[in-house]
Amino acid sequence: MNICVFCGSSIGQNRAFAEAARELGRLMAAQSHTLIYGGGKVGLMGVVADAVLESNGEVIGIIPDFLLQREVGHRGLTRLEVVESMHERKYRMANLADAFVAMPGGWGTLDELAEILTWRQLGLINHPVALLNINQFFTPLLEQMQHMANMGFLKENYREHFQIFETPQALLTEIQSQKIQR
Repeated sequence: MNICVFCGSSIGQNRAFAEAARELGRLMAAQSHTLIYGGGKVGLMGVVADAVLESNGEVIGIIPDFLLQREVGHRGLTRLEVVESMHERKYRMANLADAFVAMPGGWGTLDELAEILTWRQLGLINHPVALLNINQFFTPLLEQMQHMANMGFLKENYREHFQIFETPQALLTEIQSQKIQR
């Protein structure tokens, strides 16, 4: 299965984030899943990619040329695709993916997650979407989503579009059990 992981280009302030990224990468490789991600060598992106590679797994990175020029691209991947824009990057990652996972991150992670959840809501994709809620990182966002539903901006069934997990193992076990529709 091709699993697209959205995560930070920083490590964050809690070492549990990097530990979870490392564990997710090792488990993905052990279960023969291919990592699809933003192609960076820095932050949690680099940690998860390196963990997959160190465990003899496959990694496909999609990076815009301007980020590659800033020397944040990971040159040791199974495959690194260079695209023109952030929009093209998201589109290409979505086309390759069978499932989506969001880990802690910043604006880019939030942007990617919001777009995939919108596509899921609109029926453009029907792939599993999961939040890896390490140390309750996504809890404030989940509260905001509930507020948006309470105010009439999200349908009450908005939670049907994604699942929440506390550990990489639980997340992968559930995603693997779901029927993937391409």
